[in-house]
Amino acid sequence: MASGPNPSAPHLDSHAGAALALLPIAATFGYYWLPSSLGELTFVQFIPQLLAYLTLSLWAARTSHILSQLGLESAQMGNGLKWGLLTGLSLGGLNTFVILSVYPSFDYDITFLKQTPHGRLPIFLMVPWLIFGIALFVEINFRGFLLGRLAELESRWRGLNSIQGLPLLALMVSALTFAFDPFMVNTFRHLHWIALWDGLIWGTIRLRTRNLWITIVAHAVEVIVMYSAVRAAIG
Repeated sequence: MASGPNPSAPHLDSHAGAALALLPIAATFGYYWLPSSLGELTFVQFIPQLLAYLTLSLWAARTSHILSQLGLESAQMGNGLKWGLLTGLSLGGLNTFVILSVYPSFDYDITFLKQTPHGRLPIFLMVPWLIFGIALFVEINFRGFLLGRLAELESRWRGLNSIQGLPLLALMVSALTFAFDPFMVNTFRHLHWIALWDGLIWGTIRLRTRNLWITIVAHAVEVIVMYSAVRAAIG
C-alpha cells in the first residue's frame, strides 16, 4: 500500500470517505434484522467485513497520504511496539481472568471455544502468525479506516480539535460495530462483549496518539496471551 497519491485516480474528500465507512457499519447492524435462516449462513455473517475491506480499498485508491491517515507512518513503529506490548500484556491478563474466572462464575460455558475455527487450528499456526495477520487487517479496518473517517467527520461537524476532546460518537459507533460484527458474535457468543471495551480502549489510543502501530501490536499481543492461556486451560 503506497503512502503517496495515485495520480491516475480522482481525489476522494473526507466526507465521501466517511460515507464509505458508513456502509459496513449499516451492514453490521442491518444483519440483526435478517431472518434467522439467513443469519446462520457463514457467508452472510462475513458480508459486513467483506464490505468493509471493499470500501477501504475504494477509499485507499482515491486518496493521498494513506499511511499517514491510517496512522501507519514508519517513524511511529518504535513507540507502537513499546506501548502496544505494554497495552497488550495488560489487557491480555485482564481479559484472560474475565474469561477463565468471571464468566464461569456466572455459569457461562467457555468450553465451546474448542469448537471455534480458531480453536481447531494448530497452535503453531495461530501463534503468532495468524493472530498477528488478523490483528493487522482488523486494526487497519476498524481503527485505521472506519474510526479514522468517522472521527474526521464528527470533528468537522462539531468543530472539535485535538485539544477540545475526543469524537466520542465516532469512538462508540466504531467500538459497537467491532463488538457486534456478526461473525464475531456467532463465533464467540457471550464473549463478544469483551471486544466492546477492547474497541473503546484501542480506539481511544488511536485517536489520542494517531499511531495505529500501537493498536496492532496491542491487539496481537493481547490475543496471543488470551488464546494461549485459554487453550491451555480448557485443553
